[in-house]
Amino acid sequence: MMNSSIVPIERIEKKIFLIRNQKIMLNSDIAKPYGTETKILNKAVSRNQDRFPKDFMFQLTSEEWSSLKFHSGTSKKGRGGRRFLPYAFTEQGIAMLSSVLNSKRAIQINIQIMRAFVKLREILSTHKELAQKLKKLELKIDSHDQQIQTIFEVINQLLTTRKKPIRKIGFTIEE
Repeated sequence: MMNSSIVPIERIEKKIFLIRNQKIMLNSDIAKPYGTETKILNKAVSRNQDRFPKDFMFQLTSEEWSSLKFHSGTSKKGRGGRRFLPYAFTEQGIAMLSSVLNSKRAIQINIQIMRAFVKLREILSTHKELAQKLKKLELKIDSHDQQIQTIFEVINQLLTTRKKPIRKIGFTIEE
């Protein structure tokens, strides 16, 4: 059995992006840990196109690629970069890659990538739960704020009401 820490999950997590409301990895980011070139990965996929429907893999648009380059600091033009728009693989597409790239290294890398996707799902789930709890707390605080404001208004009314002048005890001669 190969060492399961071939590529740290943290490094893989940094290569997972959100495009078209789907978590994806780019073909070049997948090819590197598999120990292959992007063009070889692309050829293996093209020979097995029936295994990769559009919900498993799709090609990025120019706008998506420009946005992704901007956010991730990917290579610039003029430095031997891409000639073609990259392919994006969803979690299911990456799982399908293990049947196309059938080496021991590919299997181990595939396991690491699947673990990274699971970890991200857990993190997102935790964030959703935390956001819901914060919203409830916010609503509770708002109602408490209103109650506290009412208390302050009553206290202010009590402080500002005019008191009748206190009469002195005893006789007073009025002139």
